[in-house]
Amino acid sequence: MDNNHPYRRLAVLALAAVATLGVTSACSDDDDPAGNAAAAAAGGPEQKTVDGAKNAAQTVFDRFSGGDFAGAWEMYTSAGKQAISKDDYVKLNTACSRKGLAIQLTSARMEGTDRAIVIAKQLVAAQSYTMVYEADAWKLEPAPEGLALYKMGAVKAIAAQKKAGTCANA
Repeated sequence: MDNNHPYRRLAVLALAAVATLGVTSACSDDDDPAGNAAAAAAGGPEQKTVDGAKNAAQTVFDRFSGGDFAGAWEMYTSAGKQAISKDDYVKLNTACSRKGLAIQLTSARMEGTDRAIVIAKQLVAAQSYTMVYEADAWKLEPAPEGLALYKMGAVKAIAAQKKAGTCANA
């Protein structure tokens, strides 16, 4: 008598269940009507709504906290991109930003038809950000303090943040 056959049968059933779950979850009809990042990636305009602004903001925050600084820079307004090159933005944030700490969107509101104010929280600190609808997409507008820092260039901005004690990796 083979004592292993009940275990083999259980293992085969478990593998079949995992395979079935993998196939059904990969093929689900979970269409997100507010999936603005997906719409933008597909070449369509993002929704000009508070939900569209929230989704775009969360994408920026996810990219930033995940260390995808180049991807976060891509979602800046044209004024933000003019203030700092992508390479300098990446250098600055690689040197001084806390990555790996999730940034969670807590609320948002429209301010007119093409601006939204979003509130995001990291650990216990909350901050407001402005999202601007520009070129059929929601973009993050850097705060005036950020623009001033960016205009210094990466080397001077890193030195300024270290001197001020705001460079997380110093």
